[in-house]
Amino acid sequence: MPQTCPDDPRRAALMSAAAELFLERGFAATSIDAIIERAGGSKRTIYALFGNKEGLFEALVADSTAKLYSGVFHEEDADRAGLEGALTQFAEHLLELFSRPSAIGLYRLVVSEAGRSPELVSYFFRTGPAKSLDWVKRLLQAAHERGEIVCPDPELTASQFLGLVRGETYLTIVLGQRPPLTEQEIPEMARQATQLFLWGLHRENASGSTGKAEAAEM
Repeated sequence: MPQTCPDDPRRAALMSAAAELFLERGFAATSIDAIIERAGGSKRTIYALFGNKEGLFEALVADSTAKLYSGVFHEEDADRAGLEGALTQFAEHLLELFSRPSAIGLYRLVVSEAGRSPELVSYFFRTGPAKSLDWVKRLLQAAHERGEIVCPDPELTASQFLGLVRGETYLTIVLGQRPPLTEQEIPEMARQATQLFLWGLHRENASGSTGKAEAAEM
């Protein structure tokens, strides 16, 4: 059975070399020999630690996703900041994450292997993007239960918020059509996305309340 101790220096060296080569050449075109040439070690080491090249790829995605998304979710901050403050802070964390070269590279790598490794893409989604969706969903659900907003479908509404945060900017960054966001751009984009989202949410709530009142008068 492959050994996957995260503190093994051989493991770290092989994963670093594999990440560079996978991004440079793609998964299919990267051989185990090329990884060994860059990182040192032997095929026996790779087989012992990861099982095979696919196992190395999966371990790389798992580790990278865990590192990227750790620190994005702060439940205690949400309680202190209120709904608008929590959403704004979360949007800033997400935009900062999207602007990291490592995150951009990982996303490109996962997409490039989607057809060959659907299970890997599913794992990436569950351990990364799905956690973002769940965090916002729970935040909106709590606000709904407190009576701050009317949000009968928090999962759909959370997805709409994340869409506003990402916008077309993330796509253009991933496609290399623009550089990553700067430190100055991130908070302004986060603020605008959150304010537009809450404006639309409150407007929909107000419209729904007016409609109910008019129906009751008829």
